[in-house]
Amino acid sequence: MSNSIKRLAGQTAIYGVSNIVGRLLNYLLVPLYTNYFLPHEFGVISEMYAYVAILIVILTHGMETAFFRFAQQQANEKTSVFSTSLLSVLFLALVFVLVALTFRLDIAQLLRYPQHPEYIVWFAIIIGLDAVMAIPFARLRAENRPLKFAFIKFAGIATNISLVLFFVVACPWLLENGSPAVVKAVSNIYNPETGIGYVFIANLVASTVTALLLLPVILRNPVAFSPQLWKTMMLYAMPLLLAGLAGILNEALDKILLKYMLPEETAMSQLGIYGACYRVSVLMTIFIQAFRFAAEPFFFAEYQKENAQILYARVMKVFVIACLFIFLGIMLYMDIIQYFIGRNFREGLDIVPILLMAHIFLGIYFNLSIWYKLTGQTHFGATIAVIGAGITIFINILFIPIIGYYASAWAHLVCYFLMTLISWYWGQKHYPVPYEIGRIFLFMAAALGIFALHSFLPDLPRVLQWLVSALMLLAYAGIVLALDKQIRETLFSLVKKRYIQP
Repeated sequence: MSNSIKRLAGQTAIYGVSNIVGRLLNYLLVPLYTNYFLPHEFGVISEMYAYVAILIVILTHGMETAFFRFAQQQANEKTSVFSTSLLSVLFLALVFVLVALTFRLDIAQLLRYPQHPEYIVWFAIIIGLDAVMAIPFARLRAENRPLKFAFIKFAGIATNISLVLFFVVACPWLLENGSPAVVKAVSNIYNPETGIGYVFIANLVASTVTALLLLPVILRNPVAFSPQLWKTMMLYAMPLLLAGLAGILNEALDKILLKYMLPEETAMSQLGIYGACYRVSVLMTIFIQAFRFAAEPFFFAEYQKENAQILYARVMKVFVIACLFIFLGIMLYMDIIQYFIGRNFREGLDIVPILLMAHIFLGIYFNLSIWYKLTGQTHFGATIAVIGAGITIFINILFIPIIGYYASAWAHLVCYFLMTLISWYWGQKHYPVPYEIGRIFLFMAAALGIFALHSFLPDLPRVLQWLVSALMLLAYAGIVLALDKQIRETLFSLVKKRYIQP
């Protein structure tokens, strides 16, 4: 069992290198955006990528998870499962792109960007490409090829970041400081009026590069569509689509509602501040996403093995402890992390601890949700996600006019906490896993207690404050070891094996 957890940890680390480092590099663009763009301009970026997240879930329509399940169950038909999944997503993506291009003027008007129909064109292609590429990426994960997965991810991320730096930083500087010949050359490819549009162009090029690199994965075997298999996969995937759609509404809808529910003269600036502070909490989501990439195929692979439920419980406990260390690491060093966003955006940093705890519960919910995926009862996931979406919409609509983006932050926390409770309750009836709930909440209480204690500390010299924060992190590690004998024994065994035994 310990070997299985080590394998999961190793794959999480490799997927994490591509995901975490890549997302961190994108994360490092946040200070760039929040210093080069005004809050209302960053609000446009936040809003448009909210639509991207929602539409990609619709276009992939649960086929990513369906591919994992059917590729595992029908090992001899993996090629057919892959082709059928890919063609299903490809067809829907092509229809979407054609509709978006045809009605781009109307859509731009509806989104209050009548002067920028090009946004609709760029994002339609980005969304279509990213949706289709989800299936070959899933194939790499199912085949346990994290290094190739990481390389392709890195290539797309590097392209995106390079182009953003070129258009947002280098080109304006060259126009102001370059020689006449340089200014003329730059003017041929750069228009200052495009502004934030260059962020979108960089993404479009990066998505295209990623798609080209994934072509060998797609074309490795003849592409063949199986109507009967597709029907079976769709029956499994449709509840996942509903669950995924409701889930992404929980994540992204607030950024859309803020625009339309706040006064028009301040809405985009408030959305920009919220979006920037939301990015601060992305460090937690990076870890959760890396874990998810490795854990989903891992959970399916372990399902038929003896003591699988005990293994899932141990994974949950270790996962929560890791998340709480990330929470404390961010909050105890907020005096440093705040500089990742521009001064005009820092008024919203009070929402960061709320969002971090919300994402911890989202990660716990992901761990819990494996029960309905393993047993094929995906309608439960759809039901829970719809309940969560209802909670999110209700809290946002009721409280955004009163407390602005604070309502959106609290909506995330309340939603994911209640979804976690519901999933745990139903899961114990249909696929009981002996999660150590009491101990997990003790870990949470200890972390929140240390955070609260830190917030009451008087102003200290910067170096002394960092030292106190480090001691508090060590204190939390000591609390974890004191509360959990199993972790103590595992840690002692590793130390003994590495440093004591010859």
